[in-house]
Amino acid sequence: MVEFNLPANSKINKNGTRHTAASDAKNVRSFQVYRYDPDSGENPRLDTYEVDMDDCGPMVLDALIKIKSEIDPTITFRRSCREGICGSCAMNIDGTNTLACTMACDDVKGEVKIYPLPHLEVIKDLVGDLTNFYAQYASIKPWLVADSPAPPDGERLQTEDERRLIDGLYECILCACCSTSCPSYWWNSDRYLGPAVLLQAYRWLIDSRDESQGERLDQLEDPFRLYRCHTIMNCTNTCPKSLNPAKAIAEIKKMMVQRQV
Repeated sequence: MVEFNLPANSKINKNGTRHTAASDAKNVRSFQVYRYDPDSGENPRLDTYEVDMDDCGPMVLDALIKIKSEIDPTITFRRSCREGICGSCAMNIDGTNTLACTMACDDVKGEVKIYPLPHLEVIKDLVGDLTNFYAQYASIKPWLVADSPAPPDGERLQTEDERRLIDGLYECILCACCSTSCPSYWWNSDRYLGPAVLLQAYRWLIDSRDESQGERLDQLEDPFRLYRCHTIMNCTNTCPKSLNPAKAIAEIKKMMVQRQV
């Protein structure tokens, strides 16, 4: 284990460790970050980091990278593309589930409070355990299922109208912001698939090239997998890609009714 010595200008406060900026820094922002290592046996704490924004990028992820690189290398978080595409840096910032790479520091008033996505087991600090989330995603078979052979001389074609049906669905980056904002998912994540996975399920249900719509609907016909949604709309409000999982879930419910008529 690498030991990290605190800088001389750090002090312990009631929330945890406070790392103060250099005395000549003029544009300082404070970032309060959730810290927790289950293996340590210690309770979670909130550490505060003062960052000189004149020497930092504009996004919350930029500040976190600066904190880890220059102030406290023990802090742990996920990140990858920095373009709002991969979903890796999803976390709760200023009370909202979002992507750290697309959340500007200037969009937060006062101290920037950063927590992991809610109601996930914390692996360490800002990293939540998404094992169950990805297992649920795999359960809906998120790939094209077709028994008929593909055309020998080309692709499986769609009309423009057929292709347009999956707009607002295929853009999902599986960041889990929507699912971890949903109270129904908080309490029933062992059985309820949640907004993100159901949006992905609908994406394949309406794909004209897929030939397993009946089987897909059968798999969702369950009191918990689909019907725990109570249209609270947290999922739609928090989606960093401006998608509408609640509408997708409603459309699946409509398909369930129509198949019984």
